[in-house]
Parts: sequence; C-alpha cells; structure tokens
Amino acid sequence: MTDGHLQVARVLHGTTAEGPGLRTVVWFQGCSIQCKGCINPHLFSPRGGARTPIAEIVDQAVAAGVEGLTLIGGEPFDQPASGAALARAAQERGLGVIAFSGYEYESLLGRDDVTKAFLAATDLLVDGPYQARNPETHRALVGSGNQRFIHLSERYKAYNPEVVTNRVDVRVRPNGSIDVAGFLDTDGLEDLLQTTETSRAVRGRQA
Repeated sequence: MTDGHLQVARVLHGTTAEGPGLRTVVWFQGCSIQCKGCINPHLFSPRGGARTPIAEIVDQAVAAGVEGLTLIGGEPFDQPASGAALARAAQERGLGVIAFSGYEYESLLGRDDVTKAFLAATDLLVDGPYQARNPETHRALVGSGNQRFIHLSERYKAYNPEVVTNRVDVRVRPNGSIDVAGFLDTDGLEDLLQTTETSRAVRGRQA
C-alpha cells in the first residue's frame, strides 16, 4: 500500500543526461544493497530525503515537457508500492519509465505482486549491482559490465547504449550548491569538485 507519497532525495526536470530524450529524474532515498564504491552513499539511509507527493512529481514532469521518467537512487525497488504508483501515474500521462535497480530482474520477478506491478509499469529496466571491479567502458548509462538493459515494453527498443555518449548535466542553484545528473567516473568527479572548488555535496552518479 502507498499513501500517495514517495521518499525522495531529489527530483530534476528536463535533463538529457539520464536516458533517451528530455527526462525527469527521481532519486529514491534509501538503499539496502549499498554497493561498495557507490557514488551516492548519502542515499543509503531510508531516513533521508523528503516525503513527496507522487502526483506532484508527475504533474511537474508533464509541465516540463519531458518524454519520460528515469527512476534511480538509492534503490527504487526498496519502495515498490510507491515506485509502482509513480510509474503507473507517469504512464497514464503518456510518459515512458526507465528504472534502475541493483537487484537482478529474475530476483525482482520472484517477489510479491507489488514488485511485479512496478515492473509492469516500467518500459526499460537496467538491472544489477554496481561492481567497482568490473567497470563498463563502452555502454552509456551503466557503471559496470554486469548491468543489463531489459526491455519490458517496445517504447525504448531503439535505444542502443553502445552508440550513445554519456552526458553530464551540471546546474548551479541560487545558494551555490551544485546538482549533477548523468555519469562521471571517479577521476571526472574529482576534477569537477576541484574545478568548482566545492565539496561532495555535489550529487551525481558514477560510471
């Protein structure tokens, strides 16, 4: 069951750095997997972030003119009921849904009906834990070679991560903090931090 809210670390509307087309990215707060080397350890605790109305996220995404939502984290499938409700609401408004999970697809299929409902409302699942020892060097959007692109609908069948270049979206907020969407390797992140003379308050993802 869900009360119509989602525990969210942040939401970014209108980026091209997190999948095909213009997208809204939702960072889920909380992750029980906690991969070694994860660039977002501040998202591990389920007690962080803010309780955010699902309808508000979808309404703002539609107003921003995006093609779809990208659900990352944290771990989206640690909030399966809220994730399913968000994905369904997005699809009902004509938006596509891409979800990233550190769990493997087969494991998710063996879970409860709520998890299966989340999968049913997802067009493209990118699965598998981040493995620092197995870095990805050819495909966009993923950080390690074990991670898979599993098409659960026809919507993103034409998307080929092997011919797409990773992008980084950097935005400076009025208070001077910096938001990052997209992929940076460790060296790239350190270069960004040094260039902007900032700290690890920068929020992004590691490739």
